[in-house]
Formats: sequence, structure tokens, C-alpha cells
Amino acid sequence: MFGQNVTVAMTSVSGHLLAHDFKMPFRKWHSCNPLVLFEAEIEKYCPENFVDIKKTLEREARQCQALVIWTDCDREGENIGFEIIHVCKAVKPSLQVFRARFSEITPRAVRAACENLVQPDQNVSDAVDVRQELDLRIGAAFTRFQTLRLQKLFPDILAEQLISYGSCQFPTLGFVVERFKAIQAFVPEAFYKIKVTHEHEDGMVDFNWKRNRLFNHTACLVLYHMCMEDPMATVVEIGSKPKSKWRPLALDTVELEKLASRKLKINAKETMKIAEKLYTQGYISYPRTETNIFPKDLNLSSLVQQQTQDPNWGAFAQGILDRGGPTPRNGTKSDQAHPPIHPTKYTCNLQGNEQRLYEFIVRHFLACCSQDAKGQETTVEIDIANERFVAHGLMILARNYLDIYPYEKWSDKVLPVYEKGSRFQPTTVEMVDGETSPPQLLTEADLISLMEKHGIGTDATHAEHIETIKSRMYVGLTPDQRFLPGHLGMGLVEGYDSMGYEMSKPDLRAELEADLKLICEGKKDKVVVLRQQIEKYQKVFTEAVAKANKLDQALSQYFGEVTALAQQEEIYPAMPVSIRKCPQCNSDMVLKSKKNGGFYLGCVSYPTCKAAVWFPDSVLEVSKDDSVCAVCKPHPVHRLKFKFKRGSVPPLLPLEFVGCIGGCDEMLREILDLKYLQGPSRPGRSVNLPANYLQANQSLNRMASSENGHVRPTTNPGAARAHRAASHPAPAAAENNAVMCNCREEAALLTVRKEGPNQGRQFYKCSAGSCNFFLWADEQSDDGNRMTHRSFSAPPDSLGERTPGSFRSLGGRGLGRSGSNGFDSGGGGGGTMCKCDQPAITRTVQKEGPNKGRQFHTCPKPREQQCGFFQWVDENVAPGAFSSNQFRSEGHSRGSGSKAKRPSNFSSEKGPTAKRQRTCGICHQLGHTRKTCPQDH
Repeated sequence: MFGQNVTVAMTSVSGHLLAHDFKMPFRKWHSCNPLVLFEAEIEKYCPENFVDIKKTLEREARQCQALVIWTDCDREGENIGFEIIHVCKAVKPSLQVFRARFSEITPRAVRAACENLVQPDQNVSDAVDVRQELDLRIGAAFTRFQTLRLQKLFPDILAEQLISYGSCQFPTLGFVVERFKAIQAFVPEAFYKIKVTHEHEDGMVDFNWKRNRLFNHTACLVLYHMCMEDPMATVVEIGSKPKSKWRPLALDTVELEKLASRKLKINAKETMKIAEKLYTQGYISYPRTETNIFPKDLNLSSLVQQQTQDPNWGAFAQGILDRGGPTPRNGTKSDQAHPPIHPTKYTCNLQGNEQRLYEFIVRHFLACCSQDAKGQETTVEIDIANERFVAHGLMILARNYLDIYPYEKWSDKVLPVYEKGSRFQPTTVEMVDGETSPPQLLTEADLISLMEKHGIGTDATHAEHIETIKSRMYVGLTPDQRFLPGHLGMGLVEGYDSMGYEMSKPDLRAELEADLKLICEGKKDKVVVLRQQIEKYQKVFTEAVAKANKLDQALSQYFGEVTALAQQEEIYPAMPVSIRKCPQCNSDMVLKSKKNGGFYLGCVSYPTCKAAVWFPDSVLEVSKDDSVCAVCKPHPVHRLKFKFKRGSVPPLLPLEFVGCIGGCDEMLREILDLKYLQGPSRPGRSVNLPANYLQANQSLNRMASSENGHVRPTTNPGAARAHRAASHPAPAAAENNAVMCNCREEAALLTVRKEGPNQGRQFYKCSAGSCNFFLWADEQSDDGNRMTHRSFSAPPDSLGERTPGSFRSLGGRGLGRSGSNGFDSGGGGGGTMCKCDQPAITRTVQKEGPNKGRQFHTCPKPREQQCGFFQWVDENVAPGAFSSNQFRSEGHSRGSGSKAKRPSNFSSEKGPTAKRQRTCGICHQLGHTRKTCPQDH
């Protein structure tokens, strides 16, 4: 190989190594509306059962310098070859790639392939990729449409039935239905003819009327009476000419399937299965070929010579060689890839259908390489009352190929010797009647002929499509193996035909097959073909869904009344509408429902991309608005209609309004906590309300009075920032007095399981784990408030009474002005510091409920930068919970380098003189240590 000695490592694959499928969100039937499948993303991946094969290829590729593809030399084989190339080059990009071209597994063919390595044909592989993608999209969309709809409308009959659609499968079904309907619609018509016989010592001779037949009884009767008036027959013409019966053409795949079905009674699927086995064993050439011309460089004599040892046809094979060698009868088709099917090695060890098919291929090959049968045909024409009648005779002179090919008959028909001008009395002259008969149901061979004629499928897929319509119960077989359409098949074809789309006709698929051929030849671009075909079928699908009731009506003729559906019951999943592009992968983001209720905006590329916007439980309803944000990019970013739970938004906002989640609407970002969309933090943002904040308030009031009740929050950056700066979380009871954590969500009630002093004790903590909230359940008062087991006094708000211009934040918490540190230490008291060593600010709860009017300390930073610090002014959260820098006196500041003194009235639960007890390092509660803390379990 390559003109040098090389070390070769051989391995194999099992058909296609990679598979086409939709990305994860679209694979499940109820994940989307079927229409989406025409545009849904498709991926090519290695199925789990082929991963070991893929690993073997990768391992071998790393150790080699060149890769030679030896897959079958047809479209599918070329595509499989490129899958192998893709896998191997991924681990070794420098790998050289070559293609071996061969048509049989023989030493001669292998040597020839090694000496003539070529490059793989990308065009042929592209054609397969196009077909696979279209078959997936079209098949999945129509199959889900039909199955989901008809299973619900005819549950008693079709509840468990997969009602598949394929662009080859349906035209194949269409041929069967068309023939059946032609038989049903057939109206017999009476005809009449005159028949003459002449009995001779050598037998009976039948003379056929040259008019054949008449459909008018009176006309035929008049002519018959004329003949009967003078029934003597005169011989007016005697002819004799050579007659040949042609030997069979070289064998291609379609002929193999048809002849095996007719002559051997083996169906097409079984025929191809056996042929592939014979090929892999080296007994025959490649069985998938469109060629019926033997190449000139193929040594046919050596192939005939191999068969001379057989006791049944060996003598005939020797006779071919003795008469000058094989002279095959060639056809006109060639796929430029494989020769016609022929035997490559002699064997006498086969059994059953394998032996029968091998024998047929051998006999066909020898017959093709032999001579036509020769004979002499005699014609005698007579005249009776000016009506002409003809008799034909045949004398076989040389049977030739018929001696080896028992699948065809040609027999002698002896005529007596007549002389021109002689007269004789016919034995009978009679007028007979009959009637025209309908066409017969299709046999498998008939169906394959129609598929080939109209370009449905290829020689390699005919058997597969026929088997599919049988397995789906669209058609059945009569006792004499003819196709009869079932009720489901009839209903589907009639339903689509009534819509005006002859989807059961071959035109749509035939166009695709022609385009695929042009792709193989490099005359058409695969992207163009793919786009055109998708657009064509998508249009048909859209209109078919709109006229789906016609499909229901067609099937109801066979399955009875359609089952009524509840008014709000949907047959298909809701159409996912793109809200915006994903900021991580640029795929569409669509509205989805959580399993336990609620909503979120998710990326359609999940699980590859896990970007999502989780809306809080306070969002009761959300839907796409018709408006598009003019600011956010990439366009379009659709606005959403929100409906919020009462009490979860600032009181100046209505419960229903429209907003943008693209990032420009900072008020909505604050309400929904859209962290994934937030840009870099903006330092220096003041937490105090600006002097002109009343203007923002007035704009909110204007929004609340919009005519349709849907309010579009302002996109004014100044007003939105002012609101955002003023909005900070504060735990408060929900309407049902549930305990709320620091991130405004209902806290989870848990029980200590670990052995220790607190075993069995219940506590609250953040259900999402996103804040450091903790509260013992038995420290909660009857009205849902926290127990005030720590107390200290706080000064009134530095502004005194709240001004009309102040704004109420999320959950109804009032946001007032505060002093620089938010805590008046009084004489010798310490200032409250948050976790990020900033002076905490003081705010007051304004929401109606048990905590209304209660003050709390929180971090002064903007929300996205907050440290999560929270403290009721009249309550200490847990013993030891405040670090030394959280209470400071004016005389002991951190800046002076000395520690702040802890006020004595906070030293212990037992009073100022009690010994300090050890507390937990996590939750700072008494009675347990860090190792046994319930918050850590």
C-alpha cells in the first residue's frame, strides 16, 4: 500500500456510528408543538450502544498515520465513512484519509482497491445528511400531529397505536390505496366477440377475431349472422418468421427483489437480508446496485468457470465457455459504483432460503451470459364473410438459456399445414360474451415497480418502506400475498386527499430524490435543497393542521363518531414562543412552567445550556405581550404581562402590569431579582432617596391609571435607579402569617434530627439556601412574629413622619430616609455595622400585618451588592450573633485600633452577672456546638 510495506490495523463499525436527533428539549413528544420541529435544533451524536466502537476508533487512530475507509460503496456507506473520519480526526487532526472502492469481497477486488485508493466523496455523504434530516423533521412533525390527535379522538381503537408518517412511506401506502379504490370504483362492461375453432388431426386450432371484441351487442350480432350465412373459411395469408425469447438482463437490486418475490415467494425484506449475508460471506457481489451493465474489465469467464463443478448447472456453464465464453445481455443503467449482482465464489453448503436465493443468482447470471431461446412462429389468417380471424403457432428451435432458467416457460404450439387459398369448414363459429374485469390488487413486485417508476426511495430502501406500512397496520396481505389497505391506511389517505394535498402521491418525494441525486453529482448545494424542502413541507403541515377536521371526518367513516374533547383540553403542547435570545448561547428562551407550579424563562438548548430566569412564587401568571422592547438587545426582546400575588409588589404598582425582562427595566429587575441579567455593579449609588423622587412616584401613579389595567413600568433610568436604591429586603409575614426569610420567600420548617439537646426541635431556614436566615419555631409568637428575647431601644426615624413622596418597596416595606449609620447609640451606645463593615441603615415595615411599624437594620449597599445582613431593631437574632465590630461606641471606633465594647445588657440571657455560656459558631444559639448545628445538616 502506498508503494511500501505498511502495518495495517483493521476494525469495523455496525452501520451508522452517529445518529441524528433533536436536542433534548424537543425529543419528548409533549415538549413542544409539532410545528416547532421544522426549525428545532438537531444534533449528531454517538448512541450509547456504539460508544465502545467509537472509543476503539479513537484509540486506533492515535497510533496510525493514515485512515482507509472500507465501508460499502453506496450513499449510506459513504456517509458512514465520513462519520468515522469525524471521530478519528477529532483525536488526530493530522490523520491522512483515503477511500477504498470495491464491489465484492474477493482477493482480486481487495488488491485492486488498495492499489487505487481515492478520496471520500463529500457530496454523496451530504446527500445522506440532507435525507436524514428531512426524514427526521418531516416524519416527527407529522407523526406527532397524527398520533396525538387521533389517539384522543378515537381512544377505543387508536389509544395505543403509533400513527407514523414518512415521505416515502405515505406514497407507498398511496399506491396500495389507489389500486384498491380503482377496483372499488370499477364498473364491469359487457363485451361480445366471435370465436372460430377448427379441429384437426394434430389438435384443435383457435382462430381469434381481428376486431378482438365489440361492446355493442347488436353490431356484433349482425356480423355473427353474416358469418353464419356463409360459414366457409378461406385461408388468405400464411406467414412464418423467426421468434426469440430474450435471456434476462444483468441483475440489479430492484429486479432481484421483484423476481425473488414472484419466482421464489420470498419478500423483499427477507431477500435483502439474505443477500447481504451472502455478500459478507463472499459468495455474491454487493447486492445494493442500480447497475445492469457488466463492466468490460470484469473477468466473466473466471466467474463462469467457478460454477462448472456444480452437478446441476456445471455442464451448462462449461457449454458457455466452450461456445466462446460469456456474452451477457446488458441493460442501460449504471450507478458508476457497483457492477450487477453476480456470484463471486462457488458453494454447495447453503441451506433453506439462502441456498434458493444463491441458486437463483447463479442461474440468472449464467442465463444472462448464455444465448436467447430461438424459435419459428407461424401465422395463419382466414376470412369468413369478410371478417378476418388469426391463429398463431410456435416451433422452438433452440432452448438455450431456458435450459438453465426454470423460472420462465416457452412452449411449442403446433399448427397444422394450411395452404393459401384453401377453404375449410370451421368446427364452430359462435358468438360469445364476457365482461371487463377490474385490475388486481398489487403484489409486492408490482409495488416495487411503481416505487421505482415514480422515484420513491432507492433500491436499498424499497423493502424497508413496504415493511413499515405493513407493521403500522396501514395495509395487510390477502392469502395470495396481495396488498389490501386497512381502515387506518384508507382513512389517512382519504383525509389528506380531501385537504387538497395529495401527500399519498409520489410527486413531493420524487422531487427530493431527484435533488439528492443532483447533490451527489455536485450540481446542487445541500443547504439550498434542505431549506427548500423544509419550507415546502412546513407549509403543507401548517395548512394540514388547520384542516385537521377533514382527517377526523375521513377516519370517522371507519372508526365511528369522534370522541368529544373538553373545551379547554388541548391536543398539542402549547407553541413555545421565543421571548428573547439566550445571553449565553444565543438560542431562544421561552416561557415554561415549573413542575410544582410557577413559571420560569428557560433556554431551549437545555441541558446543554442551563440559563434560566426563575420567577418568584409571587408571580401568579405570566404571558408574552405583543410589544417589543426598543432598548434591549439582541432584538427582539418581548415584554411580558405579569400578574402578582397581592402584597408582593409595592402598593403604588397594580397587581397586573407589563414589563421588560431584558435588563433595561430596573424596577422589574428588582421585583423579580433578575440576577443573571444584571450587568456590573454601579459603585457610589446612594441609598437615600433623591430630592426629586416625587417625580418618579407620580409617574408610577400615572401607570397605575392606565386604561387596560396592564401597566408598563417606566424605563426612565433615573427613576428606576432611585426605586432600586431604595428597595431592600426585610422579613415579613405573608398574608397567611407564614415566616418569611431574608430573601422574601416563605421559610422552610425543618426538624433537628441529630442527637443532642435540640433533637426534635423545629426551626425555620431559607428554603432556597440563598440567605443566612435562621429562627427556632418555639421562639415565634402566636401571631406569627418573632419572640423578642433580646431588646434594645432605637431612635425614631431621622425624618420623623414619612413624607408623601417616600416610596414603598417590594412586599410593602416602607423605605424611609435614615441617618448615616442608621442607629443612634445614645450616650455611650455602639453603632450597628453590617457584615461588610458598613454602617447599617434603619428602615420601617409599612405593610399591613403584625410587623407594621417595626424597624430593622440592613446593609446600605445596592441590592446586588448586599451582604445579607438583617437585624430587627427591637430584637437580637441569636446569642453571640454580632461580631465585635457590630456594636461600636463613639469613643471606641475601629479606626482608633481598639475593639468596640460589647454592652453589658447583651452579654448573656441570664443577666449581666451570669457566666458567659458557650454558643454555636454557625447560628450562635445556645445548647449545641458547630458540629451539631441544625443549620449545617
